[in-house]
Amino acid sequence: MKAPPFEWHRPATLAEAVASLAAVAPQDGRVLAGGQSLLPAMALRVARPPHLVDINGIAELGELRVEDNALRIGALVRHAAFHRPVAHGPLGALMAGVVRHIAHWPIRTRGSFGGSLCHADPASEWPLVAVVLGATMQAVSLRGDRLIDGPAFLRGPLETALAPDEILRAVTLPLLPADAHWGFEEVARRAGDFAQAMALVVLRMDAIGRVAEARIGIGGVEAVPRRLAAVEALVNGRLPSATLVEEAGRAAAAACDPMEDAPYRRALVRAVVSRALASAAMPQALAA
Repeated sequence: MKAPPFEWHRPATLAEAVASLAAVAPQDGRVLAGGQSLLPAMALRVARPPHLVDINGIAELGELRVEDNALRIGALVRHAAFHRPVAHGPLGALMAGVVRHIAHWPIRTRGSFGGSLCHADPASEWPLVAVVLGATMQAVSLRGDRLIDGPAFLRGPLETALAPDEILRAVTLPLLPADAHWGFEEVARRAGDFAQAMALVVLRMDAIGRVAEARIGIGGVEAVPRRLAAVEALVNGRLPSATLVEEAGRAAAAACDPMEDAPYRRALVRAVVSRALASAAMPQALAA
């Protein structure tokens, strides 16, 4: 099928894009970034925006740089940019590890980091990364800029805190300390399919090897990705072990509230959290 008729707006600057969106937002105008979700929806007539504000010509939105001990990711930075570490230390390696789970190479060359966050699909990887790592989103409109933290930005499936006339400008991720350890696990029916469950674990250890700080989050199961505070509390202060990994997996399964197929999804959560925690806390044991 072909998309319904629409008017194509091609601003050259962010200021022009903001003004264009402000004018067409009351008529259900939308922002076009990578188009890997919006355009198929339009082709299926699921979405019928009469106006598209194409931001692909705005150089500022494609900038990717480290500043003030954080990674600043322009909304238009493509997934493929993360195949090689874009920051020194654990954060660059984490992003490079996660991106390989996103769809397939052609989609990664067009789809954007900001577009994935704005689409807010529960099965997408970057929203989970944003929540676990404490991302800050910078939105812009004619009213000016505002900052939104990760959990507040994601309100539900395909729903964010952006107002209809706001454009996501950039996302900031704090750099991880050099001694941080991470693990990411995902289950999908086939490589490149939507995730049925995923887990991201980031740990810091104390001088004797106990977990000093744990960040443990799940995605693909509930309406939005979230950190599991009860599981983090279970892990903090303990030495990594096979017993702890198993306990954490069981606790995660009990703590989640799946949208569908609850017994199956809880079993997946138990598996991915256990594996991600083991990968972060005991990589040598896994390698053996």
